[in-house]
Amino acid sequence: MTDIEVGSVLEAVRDIVPTLRENGQRAEENRWIPEENIDLMDKAGVFRTAMPRRFGGLDFSVEDQCRVLSEIGRGCGSTAWLAMVWVSSVGLATLYPDKAQEEIFGSGPVRISGGFTPSGTLTPTEGGYVLDGTWRFNSGCRAADWNITAALCERPDGSHGELIAILPMSEFSIADDWNTSSAAATGSSTTTAKGVFVPEHRVIGYGDAIFNTTPGRDAEVTPGRRYRLFSYIMAVCAAAYLGVARGAYELFLERVPGRGITYTNWNDQAQHPLTQIQVATAANKLSAAEGLQSQILALLQERADADAEPADAEKADVRGKAAFAIQLAKEAVEILYNAGGASVIQRSVPLQRFHRDAQGLALHGMLLLSTNLEVQGRVLLGLDPETPFL
Repeated sequence: MTDIEVGSVLEAVRDIVPTLRENGQRAEENRWIPEENIDLMDKAGVFRTAMPRRFGGLDFSVEDQCRVLSEIGRGCGSTAWLAMVWVSSVGLATLYPDKAQEEIFGSGPVRISGGFTPSGTLTPTEGGYVLDGTWRFNSGCRAADWNITAALCERPDGSHGELIAILPMSEFSIADDWNTSSAAATGSSTTTAKGVFVPEHRVIGYGDAIFNTTPGRDAEVTPGRRYRLFSYIMAVCAAAYLGVARGAYELFLERVPGRGITYTNWNDQAQHPLTQIQVATAANKLSAAEGLQSQILALLQERADADAEPADAEKADVRGKAAFAIQLAKEAVEILYNAGGASVIQRSVPLQRFHRDAQGLALHGMLLLSTNLEVQGRVLLGLDPETPFL
């Protein structure tokens, strides 16, 4: 990776932000982003950012991946969320044995969807497993080439373990059941697999995924790219979210000039002290959120450069800081939305969509403030985090 490559992708993504914003209402109405959004991201190099270089990828650091995702978030919340899922799942696919990676990446950039809820079963059979199950909230499945699924497997001794399989998206059926008030264009539909064979090399252990210890990988991993799974996911999720908040801030500033305050003598909202205080408060909350994100990224890169496992306290800290950064960004968007006047509720005004996306995405189970602060707080108090999601 070079600064020129990073700069080139960032510039290309910045250039498409106006189009992503323009397509936002149509995307929401269709409950799926336009193909144009996907094509523009593909041409900008977004889907190569987490791919290994040996397959023609760019192999960006987590910080640079986050910079790209935040830029996309300025344009469209749903598009940013999908990009985050596709990019981070490519990162997870690099944990699979070399044979699987050759199958996945051999034809060039790919989009991979998936999740970690073990709502399926993997039954051992000759040469692999048979997969059955249903997975809800499968963001990006409608344009994914591959899909990652968590499932339970019964061991010979009767105990159960969790495995993570990757297989072509064509092996799944997709329900038309995504109709929501926020992140509406993510098409996060329910997917189902029935009696699908998965070869052994496309199945890894849950623990191997978390700790980056997957057997069967002979190709050299780029130094500084062994990020721990859930810390990595928290970072890229926060990046997409903070981009949405930054986009809302920009939209508010564009909206203010020339607007009066109804039923008052103020004919320029920008001149009102309350508006000035609201904008300054929102700007500072965003800066504080981005500061927390910078701390997270610095820690992840420092540990990856040393090829060291972050301590549980550090991983708990990542969860708490990422969730708090998202909370600060959400509060900034709420301030700006409430300062937008009654006309802001019109669907033709993009700020209302950014506000709803910010509200909905903050409810995601991995990002929920109370859950993450509990984990962080337990560790700060010297207690066991009592969660495997670190």
